Amino acid sequence: MANETKKGNWWIWKVFWILLFVTAVEVVLGIIKPPFMVETIILGTKLLNHIFIILTLVKAAYIVMTFMHLGHEKKSLKWTIIAPMFILIPYLLFIIIVEGFYNHTIM
Repeated sequence: MANETKKGNWWIWKVFWILLFVTAVEVVLGIIKPPFMVETIILGTKLLNHIFIILTLVKAAYIVMTFMHLGHEKKSLKWTIIAPMFILIPYLLFIIIVEGFYNHTIM
């Protein structure tokens, strides 16, 4: 029985280590804050923020693929569910950044 359990839950440890690694990279970047990532501005925000957003989207996609059991589905179904996340979230963040820098002046 114990041997069957070890064979049956190997995937959860794989998921754990992958998510731990990506989270550790995010934490280390947040602590170190490499100067070239902080000083480089793209679309009105720091490169480091873009890296955090990308890593968070990758983690979210991996979690959806694993825990919603989409990893074994057809490629078209995967992209139907994942693509809006990779399109809409950056678009909404762009809107927030642009509107955050808006300075209303009365003429």
